[in-house]
Amino acid sequence: MNKLREMLAKFMYGRYGTDRLNMFLLIVLIVCAGLNLFVRNGYFSIVMSSWETLLIVLIYYRMFSRNIQKRYAENQKYLSLENKVKRFFGRTKYIQEQRKDFHIYTCPQCRQKIRIPKGKGKISVRCPKCGAEFVKKS
Repeated sequence: MNKLREMLAKFMYGRYGTDRLNMFLLIVLIVCAGLNLFVRNGYFSIVMSSWETLLIVLIYYRMFSRNIQKRYAENQKYLSLENKVKRFFGRTKYIQEQRKDFHIYTCPQCRQKIRIPKGKGKISVRCPKCGAEFVKKS
């Protein structure tokens, strides 16, 4: 067992290995394979099988690549995209949580979002960005 481990370590020396992008591609591959199992359509199966083959080749290519800088740059681009998606959904979740206790209005002049507590009746709101005043029900 140790001999096999040493041989694998020698083979992988100087190669890129796996990263978050490869893990994402592996998850996409598993989803494609699951869809291919449950959807019994000839054309769909052919398309999904070709996607699965392409993903397997891409995963192994990235894993065994010796061009570490290029694979690292690809992973960094993926991570920045993943962070944008996480921030978008996190922001949306935060806004939905705030809607329980606050009304969120938009300034008619500068389109700035303003958060007003619920249950205060009719109030005059002054925009902190442009200084415009408008009346809203809270």
